[in-house]
Formats: sequence, structure tokens, C-alpha cells
Amino acid sequence: MGIPKITGFTPTARMYKLGVMLAASVTVCFTLWLVSHSLGTQTTANLRTSLPLPNILKGSQQQQQQQQEQEQKDMYGITTDSIPPARISYDEPVAGERVNAAIVVLVRNSELNGLRKSMRMFEDRFNRRFKYPYVLLNDEPFTQEFKDGISAITKNELRFGTLNETYWGYSKSVTPEKTAEKLEYNKNRYLYGGSLSYRFMCRFQSGLFYKHPLVADLDWYWRLEPDVEYYCDIDYDPFVYMKKKGLKYGFTIAPREGRRTVETLWHHTREWIKKNPHLLPENSLVNWVMGTDGNYNLCHFWSNFEIVDLSLYRSEAYESYFNYLDDAQGFFYERWGDAPIHSIAATLLLHKGQIHWFEDIGYQHPGNMHCPRDPAMHAKCICDPGKAYTYRSACQTRFAKVNNMTKARMLEIIHDTEPKEEEEGEQQANGAEQPKKQ
Repeated sequence: MGIPKITGFTPTARMYKLGVMLAASVTVCFTLWLVSHSLGTQTTANLRTSLPLPNILKGSQQQQQQQQEQEQKDMYGITTDSIPPARISYDEPVAGERVNAAIVVLVRNSELNGLRKSMRMFEDRFNRRFKYPYVLLNDEPFTQEFKDGISAITKNELRFGTLNETYWGYSKSVTPEKTAEKLEYNKNRYLYGGSLSYRFMCRFQSGLFYKHPLVADLDWYWRLEPDVEYYCDIDYDPFVYMKKKGLKYGFTIAPREGRRTVETLWHHTREWIKKNPHLLPENSLVNWVMGTDGNYNLCHFWSNFEIVDLSLYRSEAYESYFNYLDDAQGFFYERWGDAPIHSIAATLLLHKGQIHWFEDIGYQHPGNMHCPRDPAMHAKCICDPGKAYTYRSACQTRFAKVNNMTKARMLEIIHDTEPKEEEEGEQQANGAEQPKKQ
């Protein structure tokens, strides 16, 4: 067959072939589009059967969509129980029992960004659902910039408080002049050896924070600090869990304290024990911090994370212990931290069934981190259990192994042994507590 002629134009054989190929290509592309559109509609329907859908369709359109979804469920044998439920709404608090508690933060205006980071993770992992209020305390008035920056992170209640000299100041047993001498002496001996505000912080956290008007009416508290991270979803209420289980003290990380910072702390603790056996329970976990030689092994719960029934700190025994230490001058002339003091007191006054390791709460504070190694937790966490300090910590291992000690046995050890002389040249132990105030 010859090549068709067009008036005034005679196409070549090559042009005719190109035209035929172009027509064939268009036909193939149109056919493929029809097939892909059909498969895409079916795939979209399949996805809709496995994901919770927003309720945005109205009237007959919504009914048509529901009918189509039901047809797809029937086709693929999908039941309602196998469809993942919609995520918990963050607009309303999770239903169930509540406790009188708050998240308590000691923070400076300069730590705004660090606290915003901590609260963002804490909100996402826990408090957007459970909606406990925050109590924020500062030794200086909070700036409006700080308040606005924190308010942008959460819709939960925020309570801002300033610490006066009642809470942020010297022990009555010390003088500013002698304290200055000790700060100069200790400034190169260990971390924060020369920091006065760090001493104020340790004393406040050890025995005063729970007396502040914004905390005084609480039954429980959860301590939060700037620049910490929460790695795992917390889909239950630890406060309620502890209350139902009869727990008083909860922790995540247990390292050793730097020996130089607490050179005489155990000596004064022993003296308090000897004078106040009537304040001690018949059984306690004191052998977690005390060896059979009667000395302190430096183990302590890292108090930058702790969940506590505040009746522990408000008890006659704890008040007596703190006041005795406050008179002993060690908060300022040494560097006694709230972590070893809380830990020694908790193990002296509680039995093992009242102290809980929150192994399922992934947590990081500059210096150490914890990540659950239970495979069931991996889907809820964004951390590597292989890097967790807790599974290498001798103190953490000891906590799992030790049992309660009777008061009679403890007193026998205390009276029959002598405090060990501190080694002046010993380096600060790994994992000593980190500051939030300087």
C-alpha cells in the first residue's frame, strides 16, 4: 500500500512509521493508567480497613464510605477486633484513679531550652495523657520569656514559685566566711567543689523542697530536670501503680557517689542511728548502702529521677535525720548531695518491698542512661539497651540481690565496727550526681 498523500504535502515513509508508533504508545499508556487506577482504589480501600479513619465525611458520602469499608472487611475476612484502635485522645485525661501529685522542677531562667526539651519528651511519653500539673521553682523570679516558653510546650497546669532565703540559703550551723574557705579548698578536688549555689541546691532538695507552699499539699511528686530524655512510652500511671503496690520510692539509675564529696556523711549517719534507734523500722534495706564492715559503699539512687510518696520525707524519722545532717555542716563544708541523703534515708526507713526500680522507663540524664532490654518494650522505646549504664552498674546489680536486714543486726554492725578512713587520693567515682544549679 502506498503512502497517503495530503494536499500540498507528501509525507515520507519514516514520518508515517513514527506516527503509527506514537499512536500505539498512547494506547498502551491509557491502558496502563486504567489498570493502575483500578488497583490503587482497591489498595486504598485495603488500607482503610487497617487504619483508624478520621470522622470527616458527612451524610450519604459517609454512609457510602462505611458500606465500602464493610465490603472490604468481608472480602478479606477482617473483623473489628483486628483493626488497631484509634490512638488515645490527648484532649481529655485518661480515665481512672488519680492521685494528688505533681511534676516538680527546680530550674533557672537560663535553662529554658533545656527544660522545653525535657518537657516535650515527657509530655509526648506520658503527661499529655495523664495531665498532672507542673510545679516550677526558681531562686529568682521567672521571666515572662520563660513562662511563655514553657506555656507553649504544655496545656497542663503550670505553677511558678520563687524560693526565698528560707529555702535557698545557708544552714544555721555554718558561716559564709567559713563556707568561702571550704569552697576555695574544694574547688579543684571534685565537680562543683567551689560552687555555692550547688550547695544551696543540695540542701534544698534534701530537706526543704517538700515544705514549699506549692508542694506542701501534694501527696506524691515526680522530679523532672532540664536536659533529660524519656525514651519509652509510659502508658500507665506510675503514681497509681506505686500507691496500689504500697511503694514509697521509685528510681531508674543507681550509680556510686564520689567519695570525696561525702567524706563524713556516713560517720554522722551512724551517729544519728545510734541516737535514734526508736525511729527505725524492724526491717529495712539498709544493707544496700552498708556493707558487713559497717561502712558506706557509695551506692545511691540518682535523684534527678525519683517518684516518691512524700509521707516518707515528712515522717518524723526523715525530718530528724535531715535536721541532724543540717547541723553537721557537711552540706557546705563538704558537698553532700541530695541523692546519697535520699538514698541512705530511704534504705534506712523502708523495706525492699517499698522501693521500686522502674526498669520499663527509658531515661537519660547527662552522664548516664537507662534503656529497657525486655524485648516486649522495644516497640515502645527509641534507645539501645546495649548502651544502658544500668545493666553494668554494680549498685544496680546489688539492688537485685540484697534483702532486708533486721534493725537488731544493723545496730550490732554499727556498734561493733569503726568507720573507714577516707582515702584522700581516691578519684571521684563514675556516675556521681550531676547538678541543675550552679
